[in-house]
Amino acid sequence: MKNVINATLSLSKEEMREYGYQIIDHIVAHFDTQEEKNPVAMASRKDMEALLMEEVPLEATNAQAVLNDVMEKIMPNSTIVSHPKSYSFVPGPSNYISTMADTLATGFNIFSGGWAASPAAAELEIITIGWLVEMFGFPTEKGGGLFTSGGSMANLTALVTARRVKCGDDFSKAVIYLSDQAHSSNIKAIRVLGFKKEQIRIIPTDIEFKMAVNKLKNAIAKDRLEGLHPFCIIASAGTTNTGTVDPLDTIADICKTEDMWMHVDGAYGGAAILGTHGKELLKGIEKADSLTVDPHKWFYQPYEMGCLIVKNHKWLSETFTEKPEYLRDVEGNESEINFYDHGIQLTRRFRALKFYMSVKTFGLNSFKAAVQYNLELAEKVEGILRKSAKWEVISPATLAVINFRYNPIGKNFSEKKLDALNQEISKQVIGSVEALLVTTVLQGQVVLRMCLINPRTTLQHVQETLDCCEKIAATL
Repeated sequence: MKNVINATLSLSKEEMREYGYQIIDHIVAHFDTQEEKNPVAMASRKDMEALLMEEVPLEATNAQAVLNDVMEKIMPNSTIVSHPKSYSFVPGPSNYISTMADTLATGFNIFSGGWAASPAAAELEIITIGWLVEMFGFPTEKGGGLFTSGGSMANLTALVTARRVKCGDDFSKAVIYLSDQAHSSNIKAIRVLGFKKEQIRIIPTDIEFKMAVNKLKNAIAKDRLEGLHPFCIIASAGTTNTGTVDPLDTIADICKTEDMWMHVDGAYGGAAILGTHGKELLKGIEKADSLTVDPHKWFYQPYEMGCLIVKNHKWLSETFTEKPEYLRDVEGNESEINFYDHGIQLTRRFRALKFYMSVKTFGLNSFKAAVQYNLELAEKVEGILRKSAKWEVISPATLAVINFRYNPIGKNFSEKKLDALNQEISKQVIGSVEALLVTTVLQGQVVLRMCLINPRTTLQHVQETLDCCEKIAATL
């Protein structure tokens, strides 16, 4: 194939079939054997450049050789976030049906921005967004939304909309409120929107890591007395650190009284509404004006798939619609939604397909069972930790997140020593490449954090990891 110019960038039918079968075989093998692999990939920039760096290839390379290189050099050097022992950050459990759906969407190269380009893709997004609107108790007649690349883009889209609805063109005196446990993507979105540091209020959290309501009320009152314009509260429905849910009902009442926009960042925890206890914890989420949910987290979808839903879909179209001349022939009517008019992206991939195909294939009851399993697994892990003389629970199991630290009874370590000890446990666990277990900081303490949203993670996986931690601690 070398020195051959292929100006059409095409393969024969037989070549495509053979190549495609090989890739599918690789993916199937990955799903089938990932538990047998080490979840952690560790390499320095120097290591990776030595392995992968090259000048842009001007001449053709055999397709099989390129695929072999990818499978031998790239895939093994990527952390397996769907591994049962990948506990850190927010794992991406994924599922095979959605993976194949993404392959279909990419293979057919479907443009999912406007109705005229693909009526079926647009309709499927309307349908699946409608499923989510109903799940979260938003108004089924007026509610709507769109799929985004992730929670960061969903939060940004929500805040652009909130600013237009509540502030119009002048937001010089606008003030926005969020807790010290809110996800960093919200701060990033606020900065992108041009708000100054003085317009952001970081509200402290209470001992349970929930937004302190009295401090929130005091901050709003003070800002009003100073002639400012409180316009939005960002509440968390499942913080990344602890899985904590802010008092949504109370915050909704404040927003109603103060005529403020209520945005709920449920990127992580929103899917817990499928679980019995999760639904109880998320009470009040249906009162939000806008809600971020990430299907590529706890709805078990592959990356990238975030979602924003709103009480009134017209808020989105009134915020984002533009009418360039080159789109004048594809505007359609009001019922034929052009999703490029509902968000920031014009060119959009067909994200709805994977959500549709996986829910249709497995059934929502299977997703509910998986979420419920995750919630119960975290509670069982908490029970194990509390019965041990070696572990201390710092933040109890909440929406499948638990924080704990090694603090054996009778040792009387200083706080500084305990911080160093738990940091070293994490470092050595990761260094073993047998589990991904990192630390966070809560109430000034370095703690180990587990996020247990993988439905294929078992109690045995967790126990093996705790045993590994204890062996490491014994050597320190």
